[in-house]
Amino acid sequence: MVRFVWLALPLLILAAIVAYVLGARPLDRIGAAAPPVEQVVVEGTRLRPGVIELGIRADGSQPVAIAQVQVDGAYRAFDLMPAGPVGRLDGARVTVPYPWVEGEAHHIVLVTSTGATFEHTVEVAQATPGLDAGSLWRLAVVGLLLGVAPVATGMLAFPAMRGLSAGTFDFLLALTVGLLAYLFLDTLSEGLEAGSAALERLRGQTAVWVAAALTALALFVAGRWRGAAPQGAALAGFIALGIGLHNLGEGLAVGGALSAGAGALATFLVVGFIIHNVTEGIGIAAPLVRAKPPLSLFVLLAGLAGLPAVAGVWAGTQAPGPYWLALCFGVGAGAIFQVMVEVTALTVRKGGFAALGGLNYAGGVAAGLLIMYATALLV
Repeated sequence: MVRFVWLALPLLILAAIVAYVLGARPLDRIGAAAPPVEQVVVEGTRLRPGVIELGIRADGSQPVAIAQVQVDGAYRAFDLMPAGPVGRLDGARVTVPYPWVEGEAHHIVLVTSTGATFEHTVEVAQATPGLDAGSLWRLAVVGLLLGVAPVATGMLAFPAMRGLSAGTFDFLLALTVGLLAYLFLDTLSEGLEAGSAALERLRGQTAVWVAAALTALALFVAGRWRGAAPQGAALAGFIALGIGLHNLGEGLAVGGALSAGAGALATFLVVGFIIHNVTEGIGIAAPLVRAKPPLSLFVLLAGLAGLPAVAGVWAGTQAPGPYWLALCFGVGAGAIFQVMVEVTALTVRKGGFAALGGLNYAGGVAAGLLIMYATALLV
């Protein structure tokens, strides 16, 4: 009983302190004369004929009231849903009737009731793609070409990989680590960039690291729940999962380019990603070289690695907020990191820690990094 009291006492004191600060609000009197701190971030833009819609999120010491909206230097009428001031970390939709011109840039300024201004530019105006059956199918084809097709193409090298010597097999595993290391750095970079565009209070960049750490931890537990490290088909599955989450990010990039009206850029991205992703199929197949997997396993792995690109293209056209993008990239980075560790652990189990300093491992990792970097230059 005494032990319980001593454990409960700090919690009771903490609750009393928090209740005092929130109830008495002594800090309000100290900063009463200071102007309110406001921040507004445009998380997404949707264009319909004659209408511009902005998805916004606000933060501040007080609710933020959008008083005026300026488009291309002129003040315009607008609707705000939900109506009224936007609370701390709440979202709202600003709808502005405006005859935007396809292919041109439009500059928007949000003015709050305190006179603070927040700017946003639509670089290339184009109607946001709808998600009707026809559009979903067309976008799905783009995702399949981006993800499933190149991964499956890379897997076609599997029969040739079956006859490799032990040393070449070790090199191939190391090559997989190099491929994954590049994807890890690239995914992490994309996540941190997206996180920097989110509201400061949401700690978007920190959220990337947290999501990556939690994802890696969860996958480590899932991979070893029977006490043994994943090998063979299980390891190939984890590799496909990590690559799939990375391809989700690539799909988001392509969808975002389509939504922004940059059709030529989207085509360029798809071509670059196709070439870039062929090597991913080789990496997925590497742990299966010493096994006799059925064709259905390759179909499953190709889907696991490539189909997330379809979801990414769909979501990207709808301009998701930067915070959610950051979380997606963080999850992808964590999954890729877990696979890197597991493939390296397989190398250690085969040849001891000395194998990590051998020519096969160092050369394979270096080759993987260089191949991915070289093909990424096409994107």
